[in-house]
Amino acid sequence: MFGIPVPRYALVNREVPYQELDYFVEEEDFVEVLGDRFWKPFVEKPIDGDNHSIMIYYPSSAGGGMKELFRKIGNRSSEFHPEVRRVRREGSYIYEEFMPTGGTDVKVYTVGPEYAHAEARKSPVVDGVVMRNPDGKEVRYPVLLTPAEKQMAREVCIAFRQMVCGFDLLRCEGRSYVCDVNGWSFVKNSHKYYDDAACVLRKMLLEAKAPHLSSTIPPILPWKVNESVQPSEGLTRQGSGIIGTFGQAEELRCVIAVIRHGDRTPKQKVKLKVTEEKLLNLMLKYNGGRPRSETKLKSAVQLQDLLDATRTLVPRTRPGRESDSEAEDIEHAEKLRQVKAVLEEGGYFSGIYRKVQLKPLKWIKVAKSDGEGEQERPVEALMVLKYGGVLTHAGRKQAEELGRYFRNNIYPGEGTGLLRLHSTYRHDLKIYSSDEGRVQMSAAAFAKGLLDLEGQLTPILVSLVSKDSSMLDGLDNASIEMEEAKAMLNEIITAGVSKGSCNGSSELPWMADGVGLPSNASELLPELVKLTRKVTEQVKLLAKDEDEELIESTGYNLILPYDQAKALGKTNIDVDRIAAGLPCGSEGFLLMFARWRKLERDLYNERKERFDITQIPDIYDSCKYDLLHNAHLNLEGLDDLFKVAQLLADGVIPNEYGINPRQKLKIGSKIARRLLGKILIDLRNTCEEAICIAGLKSKQCSKSSEAEWDDQEGWNEEFRRCSATSEKSMEQDDEDDRESQYRLDPKYANVKTPERHVRTRLYFTSESHIHSLMNVLRYCNLDESLQGEDSLIFHNALERLYKTKELDYMSYILLRMFENTEVALEDPKRFRIEMAFSRGADLSPLEKNDGEATSLHQEHTLPIMGPERLQEVGSYLTLEKTERMIRPFAMPAEDFPPPATPQGFSGYFSKSAAVLERLVNLWPFHKQGNVNGGKK
Repeated sequence: MFGIPVPRYALVNREVPYQELDYFVEEEDFVEVLGDRFWKPFVEKPIDGDNHSIMIYYPSSAGGGMKELFRKIGNRSSEFHPEVRRVRREGSYIYEEFMPTGGTDVKVYTVGPEYAHAEARKSPVVDGVVMRNPDGKEVRYPVLLTPAEKQMAREVCIAFRQMVCGFDLLRCEGRSYVCDVNGWSFVKNSHKYYDDAACVLRKMLLEAKAPHLSSTIPPILPWKVNESVQPSEGLTRQGSGIIGTFGQAEELRCVIAVIRHGDRTPKQKVKLKVTEEKLLNLMLKYNGGRPRSETKLKSAVQLQDLLDATRTLVPRTRPGRESDSEAEDIEHAEKLRQVKAVLEEGGYFSGIYRKVQLKPLKWIKVAKSDGEGEQERPVEALMVLKYGGVLTHAGRKQAEELGRYFRNNIYPGEGTGLLRLHSTYRHDLKIYSSDEGRVQMSAAAFAKGLLDLEGQLTPILVSLVSKDSSMLDGLDNASIEMEEAKAMLNEIITAGVSKGSCNGSSELPWMADGVGLPSNASELLPELVKLTRKVTEQVKLLAKDEDEELIESTGYNLILPYDQAKALGKTNIDVDRIAAGLPCGSEGFLLMFARWRKLERDLYNERKERFDITQIPDIYDSCKYDLLHNAHLNLEGLDDLFKVAQLLADGVIPNEYGINPRQKLKIGSKIARRLLGKILIDLRNTCEEAICIAGLKSKQCSKSSEAEWDDQEGWNEEFRRCSATSEKSMEQDDEDDRESQYRLDPKYANVKTPERHVRTRLYFTSESHIHSLMNVLRYCNLDESLQGEDSLIFHNALERLYKTKELDYMSYILLRMFENTEVALEDPKRFRIEMAFSRGADLSPLEKNDGEATSLHQEHTLPIMGPERLQEVGSYLTLEKTERMIRPFAMPAEDFPPPATPQGFSGYFSKSAAVLERLVNLWPFHKQGNVNGGKK
């Protein structure tokens, strides 16, 4: 009514409990009220304002479940219930669009229409743990409101005709929304608020009853005139991030990390041509009845339909037992059996780990049912089932531990500052993930360790991780070049060319074609085939025994109860399964056999006498997985197979991204160009902001009277305009996609340098982007426009990378930017870039027969290696040089695509491309920036 922005909402009114309403529809991942659809995650609030039981429902693609918010009980403010998926029906509720606020709640308290006090705290939707200070009070910090938010506070006060009231402010993707207004709300623990409230109320009373006295009484309390605010030592930033590498004061300004996901199950794919009526009808059901259109099945309802159809098609007897069975029919029945086993695995459905594609291949024309005319009807389709790649308990543990490592080691002198992120805005943290489930869950587990959170991953994922598939997914942009590289690689291996024989030198061995390939690669291939067959035969016997036991005991209608832990990556090892001699995790022997048999068949074609070297990474992947998680099965020859596969994979995998440096550079740029562009934006925005802050501090010091400056709001407003580099002047309709910066109140934040913060950007992705980014960093100087430039990476580090055989799970590339505040703003050495990398999980301890190896085998996990420098100690890599050398391979501003309108829930608050587009419009920046905060 008053034009105050609120989250999108709808009302569901029931006169009696559990009343069925024709305008209310509930499906797996959304509710619909009067045709208005709310995709999960959404919020469910009782219409009764005194009922504080608020629920948040999560999408199946994030694992599902519900989080209940309630008034604080001890140190808890919410609880997660993974088994609850249906909304409440016993009363009347408001359904609200969930607003992603980065895990921060802002509470605003008004005292009349001219005054508003705001405080930030950690949101209860993250993990439900209340942050308290040593006195047991919830940790909150005063924050600055934007002019628009101040106007909203004024309008709330006037609309409710309530001079003293409070409300929640949801800051979401550059906009703010009001919700949950309370009458007569007071701040409990803020002297600043009490003093201001006293002055404002006194002024209001005097203007109403004694206006002649109003102008004669001081506007502040008399005992506060000469009192200065002293920051609490317990809340200061210890050391202010100063390090002495160069003998000068440096402060950390930016942390950027590109991180590979954690340990996962092997990725698998089943392809089969189907002609069965049930499956063809299912395809038509979910593609709108279009006979030539493909269908993708991901939701629980769709996968359950497919499982029901498949169960009726799988023969009761094992294929091959009847003498007249043809080989093709046997193989088809086996694949149907595999599809059924995959769909039944773990007893749950989650589109995050399994998806099916049905693509019509042939169709005919048949008469319509009403006899009038003809219509097309598919008669054959290709079914492709992709599954696996599930984050394991080891992967989750690795990600959490790496998050804790970052918190304790990557932020020098930070103390507890990082843990206060959500209540202080001390850190500007954003976490991005690709579309793959294992990557998203790794990001959530890392965030849990980084911020010392508790509980399950679903709420953390939805609250803190943004999905950006266009930046972090896919190899399509370089598919042609990668196929060329694989063809050349195959020629090098089969021809038996020795490594280092082409274009390389003894001083620069990494410049050779096919570097890293063993010289006897062609001789190792037959050995790889022989050992793969040996392992496959053993798993086949185990699968046969399991299959017969399953038929005799339960038939083919087994479906286990839903297991949330498996859906999200288990935190504990399957002790009971291991003790029973079964594979670790939810994979049975049938699926394990299918995995190995496919590798065996695809590796070598006997009829054509041809090896397929693209299978080498998958064989190595399966070996490594079974050595770590299924060592208790004692598969004979698995150790030998692993050693051979590792030798070949160490050469094949890096060379799939280019067999020589120039090809690596080209492929790397095509795959990672958007990510590279965003990294440059991150660095430049941080630089511009730091320069603005330095300029403002100089301007403040030049004032004739510090009190004169403090009496104005000019400092705060000018600081806000200049510090938010991504918030340049723009039209109102462009404000949806800006990336806002929010700040502490500099006067009352109890932090020594509240105007400063550390910008952290964490990008979680897969192996392809790690290789691509690394190749650009180490070979960018080979570009024609950069001839004569030294590499960004020094010689010893290039040699170390050459000897690094694998960028394993949780490997990462780290960039940190430091500011030297003792040199001039225009000096190129004002900002220094420090680069490091970690090769991730370390396999070497498993090769030892000591206590560490035994412990790792028992825990089914591997340690993560610490970071290694990519520059020499004492060297100085400037931001200017970094930008100049990376920019030719990064996506330029004009190539960023326009924002796409998402349909339904497509991810965890997927960053629209317009956000990036808005940012890159600021780039390239004026070299020296603008210290006065004006428009550039």
